[in-house]
Amino acid sequence: MGNICGKSSSDPDAFSTPGRIVGTTPAQPQRASLPPRVVGGPPRKLGGGNDSAAAAAPSSSAAVEARETGSRGCREQRRLLPKTQGKLGQQLAAQKKQSRQETLNEISQEERRARDAEQAAQARAHN
Repeated sequence: MGNICGKSSSDPDAFSTPGRIVGTTPAQPQRASLPPRVVGGPPRKLGGGNDSAAAAAPSSSAAVEARETGSRGCREQRRLLPKTQGKLGQQLAAQKKQSRQETLNEISQEERRARDAEQAAQARAHN
């Protein structure tokens, strides 16, 4: 059986091309140099219509002022939002307020309750 995708080994043209010396690279074909890309015109905003560039681009001071006004409004909104939102937010805030010692005491109490429940289950199983 032979290879179904390639030429058969008995093909006389298999070694018709000359070889090359080990360690040398094959000759690269010459490439045509491309002319430099020319991009013209002022930058435009995406989504804008076919307005003129002067009407579409606000002055730099107006853009800075608009950016500052927007950021000021965002800061104000964040300040007005309640810090704890919903049940999980309240639980998270309560955990953040706990000191290290309170956290360790709470974990210890949970472990004691688990041991007590396990001992009670074993006592009931032995009758």
